[in-house]
Amino acid sequence: MDPKLDSLLQVIWDYMLVGQRLRAADCIFMLGSYDIRVADYAIDLFHEGYAPYLLFSGGVIQRNEALGVYWDLPEADYFARHALARDVPAGRILVENRAANTGENFLFARDLLQRKGFDFESFILAQKPFMERRVLATAQKLWRDLDFVVTSPPISCADYLDGDLPRDALIQYIVGDFQRVKVYGDKGFQMPQHIPDEAWDAFEKLCALGYNQRLAKP
Repeated sequence: MDPKLDSLLQVIWDYMLVGQRLRAADCIFMLGSYDIRVADYAIDLFHEGYAPYLLFSGGVIQRNEALGVYWDLPEADYFARHALARDVPAGRILVENRAANTGENFLFARDLLQRKGFDFESFILAQKPFMERRVLATAQKLWRDLDFVVTSPPISCADYLDGDLPRDALIQYIVGDFQRVKVYGDKGFQMPQHIPDEAWDAFEKLCALGYNQRLAKP
């Protein structure tokens, strides 16, 4: 463990968490992810009564060598199967299994809901902790007429990095997702977000340490 590295990561982690208060909604919407902990969290929220429906979106079949994640189904189908195994009724699960990125998660999920005749007005948006701000910014751009709250599993940065997935690979993802807050805002893919100087400085220092393998093109 490197205290300097951990300190830089904490700055970015804290920025990416938007801290919205969880509240009941029409639907829990889990965006695609390689992290089964997010699915478990969304399923927990369903069982706790936060919403009567679970919507999983994600068309990627995970073959992630860096993280050691290998699945046989698209993300949404994989998570739906997991939800069934955890006693979520099939009639309460909705699956959108084409989306390949965050923007498509929102666009394709809304198309699915419209085709199936669901008129949900409020959503709980679930993703990894370090993607909260990107999810918020994308929802503000693409779902501005709907009510939503962004949430993620309540886990610290240190505990997240000390789980089953490789630590250095996770750091690459965290740094890459932070940079996308600026790049995708500049490109108009999501609503621009203010980035404090302290957070951008931490990002640049992490890049200088070699955590620059998952950066998006400006």
